[in-house]
Amino acid sequence: MKNLTFKTELIRFQEELYRFAYKLTTDYDQANDLLQETSLKALDNEDKFQPHTNMKSWLYTIMRNLFINNYHKVARNSICEEEEERQQQSALMTECDLNYIEKSYDLKEMWKIVNELPKDMKVPFSLHASGFKYREIASMLDIPIGTIKSRIYVTRLRLKNELKDFRN
Repeated sequence: MKNLTFKTELIRFQEELYRFAYKLTTDYDQANDLLQETSLKALDNEDKFQPHTNMKSWLYTIMRNLFINNYHKVARNSICEEEEERQQQSALMTECDLNYIEKSYDLKEMWKIVNELPKDMKVPFSLHASGFKYREIASMLDIPIGTIKSRIYVTRLRLKNELKDFRN
C-alpha cells in the first residue's frame, strides 16, 4: 500500500478506533492515549500490513493487544507494590507494642497461606483483592471470565478453611 493511501486510511478509521478505545478503557484520556499509541504502532509497522486485506481489523487487533499489554504492566506493578507494602508492614512490626506484634504475626501467617497458593489461584485472587473487576482480570490474564470467577471462589473457600483459627 502506498504511504499516502495508508495514512489516509488510518485517518479515516480514527473516530471508530477512538470509540473502541473508550469501550476498552472507559476513560476519555486513556482512550486518547490508546488511540495515539495504536496509530503510532500502525505507522511503525506499515510494512507489515498486507495490501487488499481488512485494515480496520488489523488496527483493532493492534489496539486490543496494546490494551492487554498495558493491563499486564499494571498487574505486575500492583503485585510489586503489594510486596513492598508487606515489607513495610514487616519493618513497622519491630517498632510496635506487644499487642500490635501479635496482630502482625497473625497477618504474617495469613499472607504466608496466601503466598503458598498456586500461581494460577494467587494471581487472580490478589488482583481481585486489589480492586480489579472480574472482567479486567480476565482481560489482563487472557483467561475466560468464568475461569477467573471460579478460581477466586475456590481460593476464598480454601482461605476460609485454612484461616478458621484466625476468626474472633
